[in-house]
Amino acid sequence: MIMVTRTDNSKLILNIDMIHSLQSAPDTVITFTNKVRMVVKESVEELSKKIIDYQKSVYQNPQAESVKYSEYRYAVN
Repeated sequence: MIMVTRTDNSKLILNIDMIHSLQSAPDTVITFTNKVRMVVKESVEELSKKIIDYQKSVYQNPQAESVKYSEYRYAVN
């Protein structure tokens, strides 16, 4: 899961498994597997790095997922 910033500055945590594509047009648009779209402030490059970093943390250290989740949970509140 990754944290993104909507255009109204609200934070949202996304399940990366539901992301179908990322597009820079000129704003960054995330398209989900259910065809819903969302505009966010992060660049495609930033989102790609977040996704890769998250996947590395999960696959290299299965315990890391619960740690990452608790960090995000407190960041959202």
